[in-house]
Amino acid sequence: MYLGIIRTIDFVVEKLTFLFLLLLLPLVLANAVEVVWRYVLQDPTIWALDVTTMSFGAFFMIGSAYALQKGAHVRTDMLWDKFSDRKKGVIDSIAFIVFFIPSMAILMWIGWGSFTDALAINEKSNSGAWQPIIWPLRFVVPLSFGLLLFQGISELMKSLWAAHTGEVLVHHEKIEV
Repeated sequence: MYLGIIRTIDFVVEKLTFLFLLLLLPLVLANAVEVVWRYVLQDPTIWALDVTTMSFGAFFMIGSAYALQKGAHVRTDMLWDKFSDRKKGVIDSIAFIVFFIPSMAILMWIGWGSFTDALAINEKSNSGAWQPIIWPLRFVVPLSFGLLLFQGISELMKSLWAAHTGEVLVHHEKIEV
């Protein structure tokens, strides 16, 4: 059952992330339309910058839970590689319990408040002439932190497993930059 919970969380986060990959469509379309209208028709749009900014921001925020799942977040590993899998599990478990999970819960709570405030007043962008509503983008904040919290629970469970058994459930590819 323990491993089933981990698999379920990982599955849900992965599938939701791929669903939100559809945000790439407005990003690409808005940029393509803007280029054609600006340089071919000599008639720039008033909405393309806002659509591009909003979809790009939403895309990266929602993708952060998937990045956590795949081990793509930054980790300082000057000493990390020298630790045993059990010690890594203990350190990660403490970090997830003390820092990560409370931070994601607080940020999700604050983001939810910002979203409900924006929805209540029908907040609009003041960055240009188009002035689109902002609440859909503000909803992405608690959603992304909620997904990060959800994935963080899975990562905590994986860390607790490693701390208890000395066995790592998921091996991530190490990427050097």
